Amino acid sequence: MKKKTHGFTLVEMLLVIVIIGILAGAVAVGLSGRSHEARVSRAKSDLSGSLGLALDMFEQDVGRYPTDEEGLDSLESDPGVANWNGPYLKKGLKPDPWGSDYVYAIDESDSSGYSLRSAGPDGQEGTEDDILE
Repeated sequence: MKKKTHGFTLVEMLLVIVIIGILAGAVAVGLSGRSHEARVSRAKSDLSGSLGLALDMFEQDVGRYPTDEEGLDSLESDPGVANWNGPYLKKGLKPDPWGSDYVYAIDESDSSGYSLRSAGPDGQEGTEDDILE
């Protein structure tokens, strides 16, 4: 009489677990560099896309860009200026991909311009990893 065996042996189970671990490790290593690239790409997109467009719409309505004091908050809530027709951001003002606020300032050399940037991964302004519009 033959014995019927059901299920897996311990060795077979350990082999499957090791193979899954190796595959998961390979996928994690392959995607690790993409995370940084995706964050940089999102920050650039925010600067030139949604925030830049919102600032331009503010300027069209009010006749000037927000002052340094009004900042980017004026894109969400009325700063008390005539002709403000916001909010100019559909989903509100969000931090950069690293959790820091975007940095906005009026360009002193050009009264009709502004500078907009992310402090980048290190969270410190003025370093080489800053992302500029």
